[in-house]
Amino acid sequence: MKHTMSVLVLLLFLVSCKKNNSEVVTVIKNSNDWALLNFVKADSINPILAPETNQIFSCPVSKKVVNWEERNVLNPSAVIKDGKVYLIYRAQDKDMTSRLGLAISEDGLHFKKQPTPIFYPDNDTMKPYEWKGGVEDPRIIQSPDGNYIMTYTSYDGTIARLCLASSKDLKTWTKHGLVLSEEKYKNLWSKSGAIVCKLEGDKIVATKIKGKYWMYFGDTDLYIATSDDLIHWTVAISDESKKMIAVLHPRMGYFDSRLVEPGPYALLQEDGILLIYNGSNALNYNDSNLPKLTYSAGQALFDKENPYKMIDRLDTNFIHPDKPYEKTGEVNEVCFVEGLVFFKNQWFLYYGTADSKIAVAVRK
Repeated sequence: MKHTMSVLVLLLFLVSCKKNNSEVVTVIKNSNDWALLNFVKADSINPILAPETNQIFSCPVSKKVVNWEERNVLNPSAVIKDGKVYLIYRAQDKDMTSRLGLAISEDGLHFKKQPTPIFYPDNDTMKPYEWKGGVEDPRIIQSPDGNYIMTYTSYDGTIARLCLASSKDLKTWTKHGLVLSEEKYKNLWSKSGAIVCKLEGDKIVATKIKGKYWMYFGDTDLYIATSDDLIHWTVAISDESKKMIAVLHPRMGYFDSRLVEPGPYALLQEDGILLIYNGSNALNYNDSNLPKLTYSAGQALFDKENPYKMIDRLDTNFIHPDKPYEKTGEVNEVCFVEGLVFFKNQWFLYYGTADSKIAVAVRK
């Protein structure tokens, strides 16, 4: 009863403030004001990309002509270039080898695919890591000098590894190898690198904090790494355990109870660093409002001076599967967000659906 009375007194005080002193009320903010919410799925045109059987590519490794996206298209990144949206997406052939394709749009909604992949396994130094599973799940941003930096996942059929490449034009790429390049990390499962950036006009540009670039990565817990040049990265390690330090964990009873994995880049804002991330619902101790193993997306906020310090987190997902093409496919019940651009004064969010197609949601 004592606690009930205290709450009642507080409510009466706030009502009084609202009547008599509006300035007091204005400082009481919704705790989710920092989040990027209210995305609306473009139902009239979704899915915006689907697999096609007429996309032909001569694979330099297998030395065969393949239908390189005949099975699935999924998990796209996106950037603005020359006033258009460039969507770089993962595509799978019938053998499940992944390559990266490019589609271009003038309105952010209707895309024209390029006929051949722009990034793929080749007879190079990365072949042991990229063949036969391929290259997956790009996340592309710009460096301050205008070059494009891409984190991606190499998959040899057994181990996924976080890798990095760069380009001046989004078509010709230089592979820089494993992000976790130290011998003790080379055979660890790692993926999904989200570099901290800021919005400059319509460009998403990597930005330094305390003299370093920062990147969140991982797909069970999330870890953090720093860099001086966006190419060479150092993982944050505990002095005591000598293990990588996790900065975001799954939560029992929530939509992200099984795992967490970065979505697009991390965005530096006034309130902090916004990290949109994907979460998977566990078999047990999960969010009972979602089917088990559902992939949906959440948001977390990190301190803008100390990127390893989380200061807020949404309790619920902001996008989840509720359309037939999101609920049924190669993997059922999946909305996997990975592309985010500010285009024509709107935020466009691109995501993979059921690991089979690609859709878009727009924030007005």
